Amino acid sequence: MTFRAALFDLDGVLVDSARLHFVAWKRIADELDIPFDADDNEALKGVDRMGSLEHILRLGGRTLDLPAKEHLAARKNGFYLDALTTMSDADVLPGAAALLAQARERGLLLGVASASRNATVVLERAGLSGAVDFVADAAKVAHSKPAPDIFLACATGLGVGPAECVGFEDAAAGVDAIKAASMVAIGIGDREILAKADLVFAATADVDLDRVLRLSPSAPQV
Repeated sequence: MTFRAALFDLDGVLVDSARLHFVAWKRIADELDIPFDADDNEALKGVDRMGSLEHILRLGGRTLDLPAKEHLAARKNGFYLDALTTMSDADVLPGAAALLAQARERGLLLGVASASRNATVVLERAGLSGAVDFVADAAKVAHSKPAPDIFLACATGLGVGPAECVGFEDAAAGVDAIKAASMVAIGIGDREILAKADLVFAATADVDLDRVLRLSPSAPQV
């Protein structure tokens, strides 16, 4: 069996929009008088909007009812969308466009499996919309990462089986999601944080696709 599809997380793998999320969440944390810095923001990688808000509330020892949390999550999204207007192809991570092109040349279908509900907008702003075949809709999956739902939805959208997919992630929760989907997981970033991945590269630009494709879809290396 060979791989038929490559599934990519968005933030930290294909584009650098993490800074925009941090700015938006920092504004929410400041409104709540909860200390929140770049290190705290690292824990939000791969986590959906409501899960991220819950994490920030825990940092401040705060509890809110659901309407209040929904209001804050919507405000954060508004802040993020405002910041997105500054995004361009300059925010595409080094090596990302080349990796997508290489995967395409090798006959792989390409999908995006992001926790972001703005993934389509981000791809458009970054000029990558035409480079992928399918974008999974995070708003339509029952459970966010580390559950496998978004990756399984992406595989279904591409018309391939989970065992025929290789996933690329920069967050531990994302790697867990890929493994839970019975897919081969490629980590982008810190080897210790992404220890559960089958293979880890320091950055997207360092990905050796030939080495990735030599992994066996049916028997992932651990």
